[in-house]
Amino acid sequence: MEEKKLNIKITDEIAEGIYSNFAMVTHSPSEFVVDFVSVMPGMASANVRSRIILTPEHAKRFAAALIDNIKKFEAEHGEVNAPNKTVVPFGFHTNPKANA
Repeated sequence: MEEKKLNIKITDEIAEGIYSNFAMVTHSPSEFVVDFVSVMPGMASANVRSRIILTPEHAKRFAAALIDNIKKFEAEHGEVNAPNKTVVPFGFHTNPKANA
């Protein structure tokens, strides 16, 4: 069987990316939702900058790919220091409809 190649393109705007230093993950029986937020020090609120919706199967493949890339990064640059528990910044609430 001949392997088909996938030609993936990216626009200049998307290639710039969106900075995020906080993410919230929620799920339903059919999908995972990842909201990326940029929380600025001293600010009383923050807006979701990007939302990605994944099937459960793709979410699991994405998590495995992320873990694999973190291991590769740490092998080259040293261990990433991250807290063991998720902390919501003081003054922020995770209600997605708040301030909508």
